[in-house]
Amino acid sequence: MEISTLCRTMVSYFQGDTRRIQHFLKVHALAKCIGEREGLSAKALHTLEAAALTHDIAIRDCEREFGHCTGKMQEEFGPAKAVGLLLSLGEARETAERVGVLVACHHTYTEDADPVYRALIEADFLVNACEDTLSADAVRKGDARIFRTETGKALLRDFFPAAFSERPEDSPRAAQE
Repeated sequence: MEISTLCRTMVSYFQGDTRRIQHFLKVHALAKCIGEREGLSAKALHTLEAAALTHDIAIRDCEREFGHCTGKMQEEFGPAKAVGLLLSLGEARETAERVGVLVACHHTYTEDADPVYRALIEADFLVNACEDTLSADAVRKGDARIFRTETGKALLRDFFPAAFSERPEDSPRAAQE
């Protein structure tokens, strides 16, 4: 399956919902950047890109059925939908199922060192932080809790330099006063 085919399919799936289309396109771009810079293999990068494009696939169905959609609901209802879509587009079962696993945990931040998982959650956090205009404190907490890759950390600091500049209360002079 070509990633461009999946991308076009996902745009059609979210037809008219430009905010969500832009979200998954931004997550895809950043995940691909992180994955490439962190040296993922072609196969791992393909899996990452597919996961980035489909990570929020359950949102519309959950909103229709329940009137809202939480991160946990995305993790519960998204995997089957993502796997089914990928298989229908001719993706290998092994890759489709791996994407399903990633969709199932993209809001559950663990110490899992898997580079595909790391790149996906770091990219999604970066985009969510921008879209939700997180406070500097929330960005720093996200940094400590989520970011492990050098590329992801550098992107976070480039996106939010004020969150990492020396705060007056942290300065040596403040400690002496």
